[in-house]
Amino acid sequence: MISKHLALTSFLAASMSFTVQATDLPGKNITIQAVQSPIAEETFQTEIINEALKGLGYDVKPTKEVDYSAGYVSIANGDATFMTTNWFPLHNTMYKNAGGDEAFYRKGFYISGAAQGYLIDKKTADEHNITNLGDFKNEKIAKLFDTNNDGLADLTGCQAGWGCEGVIEFQLDAFKLRDRVQHNQGQYSAIISDTIARFHEGQPVFYYTWTPYWVSGKLIPGKDVVWLEVPSSANPNGTDTKLANGKNYGFDINSERIVANRKFAEQNPAAAKLFEIAKVSINDVSAENMLISNGENSQKQIHKHVTNWISANQALFDSWLTEAKKAAQ
Repeated sequence: MISKHLALTSFLAASMSFTVQATDLPGKNITIQAVQSPIAEETFQTEIINEALKGLGYDVKPTKEVDYSAGYVSIANGDATFMTTNWFPLHNTMYKNAGGDEAFYRKGFYISGAAQGYLIDKKTADEHNITNLGDFKNEKIAKLFDTNNDGLADLTGCQAGWGCEGVIEFQLDAFKLRDRVQHNQGQYSAIISDTIARFHEGQPVFYYTWTPYWVSGKLIPGKDVVWLEVPSSANPNGTDTKLANGKNYGFDINSERIVANRKFAEQNPAAAKLFEIAKVSINDVSAENMLISNGENSQKQIHKHVTNWISANQALFDSWLTEAKKAAQ
């Protein structure tokens, strides 16, 4: 009888413990709305955080796609909860204009080491000894990259509203290249695809890109293309972009940071802790972006990329949830 009583007591205790754990999640009955840019390659990092928030019990609504500037405003106003792609420091102006630290919660660095800048094909670079954007002041150099016979080098540039376009425009003025370079803008995925096609036809190419992204997996730096340095640091943020090795590619090394509505974060310490401690390798993002480029671009396929990443990094993912739950106690 005693052993049966103890067994029943243990069973009841275990059952009660499970009930508490199952119902006492910090996000219970709280709705979350993520936003992201329309760039499909940014879905991966957004959905990883959405899955973690679900693990904390939050009611996570389908992610909405908005332009970056609209995303900041919607988060500041409380119409959205967070986004994972606060490019720091590239988006500093948008962040500040939408309310800055008074409106937003931002701690930690979700994805680090994101580079960006200008590249040209290695064949043309080697043949004409082109190493620096300043070399385009030479009319003969600029004309090598003229695709429409207007006498200007055609730069496959940055899509309007992304932030990088402001840096490029600033530098064209700073380096006095307006009469040598045409900054072509449009839907980036379309214009960069045309650029890659020109490369495979053996034509010179001149373009802007960034990491993590799939372009550098198609046109490999050092093999197919080379990064160009710039004459000096020049950008709207007024920062020094020279690297420790002395190279200067004109753009700050960026991080993708999670930015959330400050009031929400203050009322939800579990989510706030998750936003602070979550980290994903930039190489993992680039690898996933390559899958998208190779045709695995449906929402179902991208979700599979997310679940595969979580399975491969289960201990790390679970540690985020553990720390987040502790923060709510």
